[in-house]
This record gives sequence, structure tokens and C-alpha cells, in this order.
Amino acid sequence: MICLTRRTAKHFLACDRDPDRVTRIVAAGEAGLIHIGGLVPDDYSLLLLHDENRNGKLDTRLGMPREGFGFSRNPALRMGPPHYSDVHFALPPGRSLQAIKVKYLL
Repeated sequence: MICLTRRTAKHFLACDRDPDRVTRIVAAGEAGLIHIGGLVPDDYSLLLLHDENRNGKLDTRLGMPREGFGFSRNPALRMGPPHYSDVHFALPPGRSLQAIKVKYLL
């Protein structure tokens, strides 16, 4: 499950609250290159979740993610989630590619 948000620090972790978000759900076995067309050049952030149980959210245990996740720009993980400044990227005109590494903590 991926969620792309545009120009907003407050929505990159709460993508479901962004009315302008772009989402895609892809089976893990079919994951690979995912095309999202029709985007205007701007600042974006991308959140990826491996929603193993298909409940539409990132499951946690004691505040730690139990499912895989990733962010645009693959920020280094510290205590807690990354900051918007670590994950946003400028989308130029034309084609662009974001390679995201999925991380599992538990």
C-alpha cells in the first residue's frame, strides 16, 4: 500500500487525512515499479506499508511497527518516525523514480 502526499508536513504520516492524497494498493508478490501519472511538479512525500493482514493500517506493538514500511528518500531510522524534511522530494517535470527500501523492525 502506498500513499503519496503533496506539500504538507502534517499529512505525510497521516495520509488518510489528506484529501489530495494519491494511493495505490498492490499485492506484495506483484510489487515492483508502480506508475503514478498526472502529477504536477511540486514537493511530495511517499509512504509505503506492507499491510500483511490487509486491515488498511500499520499495526504496532508497544509503539513499534509490526509490519514493513518505507519512506521516500529512505531516511535513516532513529527513535520514532522520520521528519517531513527527511522524506519530502521535489518532483521535476517529466519522469521521476523513487526507490524505497521496505524495513521490518519486529
